[in-house]
Amino acid sequence: MKTVIIAGGKGTRLGDLTTHIPKPLVEINGRSILEHQIRFLKKEGLTDLIILTGHLGEKISTCLGDGSRFGVQITYFQEEKPLGTAGCLHILRDIIRDDFLLLYGDVILDVYLDRLIAFHQAKKGIATLFVHPNDHPQDSDLVEVDAEDRVTGFLPKNAHQGLVADNLVNAALYVLSPSIFDFIRPEHSDFIEHVFPAALQYGETLSAYRSPEYIKDAGTPKRLDVVSRHLQQGLVSRKNLRLPQRAFFLDRDGTLNEEISLLHHQDQLTLIPGVAEAVRAINQSGYLAICVTNQSVIARNLCSLKDLDRIHKKMSLLLGEAGAFLDRLYFCPHHPDGGYPEERAEYKIHCDCRKPSPGMVFQAQADMHVDLSQSIMIGDRTGDIELGRNTGMKTVLLETGCGGLDGKFPVIPDYRFSKLLEAVTSLLDKHDH
Repeated sequence: MKTVIIAGGKGTRLGDLTTHIPKPLVEINGRSILEHQIRFLKKEGLTDLIILTGHLGEKISTCLGDGSRFGVQITYFQEEKPLGTAGCLHILRDIIRDDFLLLYGDVILDVYLDRLIAFHQAKKGIATLFVHPNDHPQDSDLVEVDAEDRVTGFLPKNAHQGLVADNLVNAALYVLSPSIFDFIRPEHSDFIEHVFPAALQYGETLSAYRSPEYIKDAGTPKRLDVVSRHLQQGLVSRKNLRLPQRAFFLDRDGTLNEEISLLHHQDQLTLIPGVAEAVRAINQSGYLAICVTNQSVIARNLCSLKDLDRIHKKMSLLLGEAGAFLDRLYFCPHHPDGGYPEERAEYKIHCDCRKPSPGMVFQAQADMHVDLSQSIMIGDRTGDIELGRNTGMKTVLLETGCGGLDGKFPVIPDYRFSKLLEAVTSLLDKHDH
């Protein structure tokens, strides 16, 4: 499979660092961004590279040559005038005949590419977008996705302020079918603003590949420093899903948000003080932050799945405003007790996902290669502790919410803490030192 790297940006946000060199040649820890990318692609088995250059593009080809010293083959095409992230690809429409990978020349990443490519091939769509939550959704392009991983729309950065939207960010890593060239014109255009919306309007399938793996742009001095630190700490390579991941599994009601009996409207949701700081600490540690929650409000017919989605988007918004995010949220809509006239009978069943049954945790384990023996379950009810025991995790009972007073299961947690921030701070210090 060919890989196309778009490397024509001027990098004006990097100031003096890009006065005499193009942005993709800015060094991080002794290597240019492009060299980091090439070494990553070689490790993942992709060696046929096309680099699209623009501003000071001759310096890129002079620096990297034909790629042989990295064990890859590089072909260059230089645009005569800026054509945006999509328009510059038009020159390749008669060259690329098969699916190809595309990334931007200002990102540092380490992703299990075989998994991403297999997902794309299974979905049989025109494009697959790598999407993930991040700590600055307010200035990122957000992607709207349905329950079947189909992209349904886009919210460009600076156009979604005040909206209740999921923190699901376009990471600028795509697997594309050559059919995408039908929507690319030899003029200035961008994927998010022009190409992908046009493909959706025409009825093409775009899929979203959700992953917690590491991919960050290094387009500002602050982000450059962050990426440099993460490379030094080994965080970048450790997040690749070829490797087992550690996670904090978090209950929702009474753990993340204030306890309200049968919460069923977004206006009822308020984060517990300190929760955003706790989740942000998890994000920065390299652990995954995964929410698993029983939501019998669906079975009880107190709200619809769309209503529940709005509640979770409200939580995503509140966390995102504080620079925090959940890597994934799983919910069980079922309730085993039936016999009420207003209930939804299809959800009144015994299932394997309602806590303390392990279904949601096992799904997360499969989705993100989670090592449960190195993970921690935190909640405010005895069912959360029983779930942790059932899946081989360490367990934490919080004094917030129910505080373990439900008495449904005769369990003894491994740890007790007054609130989530105290638990996360203490356990990160204990397990990382």
